[in-house]
Amino acid sequence: MSIKRYGAEGGTGTGGQHLPFSRAVEAGGWLYVSGQTPMKDGEVVEGSVVEQSRLAIDNCLSIMREAGYDLEHVVHVTVILTDARYFQSFNKVFKDVFGAHPPARICSVCDLVVDCKVEVGVVCFKG
Repeated sequence: MSIKRYGAEGGTGTGGQHLPFSRAVEAGGWLYVSGQTPMKDGEVVEGSVVEQSRLAIDNCLSIMREAGYDLEHVVHVTVILTDARYFQSFNKVFKDVFGAHPPARICSVCDLVVDCKVEVGVVCFKG
């Protein structure tokens, strides 16, 4: 079985710091997308939890599509919110995106290393 890494050279995080991990790793039909935050060009995009959630998910989708996967291939989503009060708003965005292909999911609340409201990671499978 081969392993393919996307973005293994690392990305750019807040303040221009080098991120020492792959954006995604593919092995045996599985694609693991690293947690994505609402960032563009290495900086957090300010906004409501709805706006930040949509951008974090869109960042995941962009990486998935680069690897040849799409919404119907998502089997699990990990969500981290920084405030439990964001749960309903996040769910609205989640339903808008995944309504036709709802994956399994876990959602937790904790502090994030990046100053934003949400982080989203996905696992995909394409057999």
